[in-house]
Amino acid sequence: MNRKLRFPRVGIPLLALIWLGVTTIPFIFMVVSSFKSQEETFTTSVWAPPGHLYWGNYAAVLKGPFFTYFRNSVFTVGVSVLLIVIISAMAAYVFARMRFALNKLLFGLVIAGMIVPLHATLVPIYLLTRNLGLYDTAFALLGPYVALSLPVSIFILTEFMRQIPRELEEAAQLDGCGPFTIFWRIFFPLSGPGLATVAIFNGIGLWNEFIFAYMLTSTSEHRTLPLAIWDFMGQYASNIPSMLAVLVLTSLPLIVAYAFGQERVIKGMMAGSLKG
Repeated sequence: MNRKLRFPRVGIPLLALIWLGVTTIPFIFMVVSSFKSQEETFTTSVWAPPGHLYWGNYAAVLKGPFFTYFRNSVFTVGVSVLLIVIISAMAAYVFARMRFALNKLLFGLVIAGMIVPLHATLVPIYLLTRNLGLYDTAFALLGPYVALSLPVSIFILTEFMRQIPRELEEAAQLDGCGPFTIFWRIFFPLSGPGLATVAIFNGIGLWNEFIFAYMLTSTSEHRTLPLAIWDFMGQYASNIPSMLAVLVLTSLPLIVAYAFGQERVIKGMMAGSLKG
């Protein structure tokens, strides 16, 4: 009996430490290897630390179009996340609070979008982007990013808004507030943790998105950070340390964003799973 009681106290922290190692070691390996020279990478052990810190990889990355890729990623992800948050919040309010004949049917159709395979949409989206004249422009990725992120975002926020006390809505109606005012003044502010969860969840996913960025853009003027790694890949050889330096620089904004936003994400997930 004592052994069963001791396992949660000892076993869970131990498992947490193991998982921390599993998730941290690859990043540490990436950072350490990014400070090796190209020659040292191929002449020493993969796991050997660099003989000296070689900053040439970061210098080569920053001298290239890295900041153009970074600017494109900030614009694309920032605008996409803003549109996702606003549109999904409005749709979630309708599904969570308004009663009409097709509510459940339409909600089911929206949620069904979560099971559509991503690769099944590549050709239609490519053709549509070309026909609209948006191919290789700053706006080429906004449509696919927003559309493909809405189903899961609406699902999260709908379940969150259903937990908001109905008495607040009834009190606002008695004061003469319409649905639009109730949404902006009551439901949108109270859904802050859920909105933060949706924003961070989608922001991380879109920041690392590769396939649509590769398919819908063709020049460095409009490509995003996940494609910066291609500048150091050749037909017969690749500059591996420089590629790792790109990955380190690309990961830093996500680490900083999640470090400041992880508490809101956890609160949003917990609040959406508990009935108030």
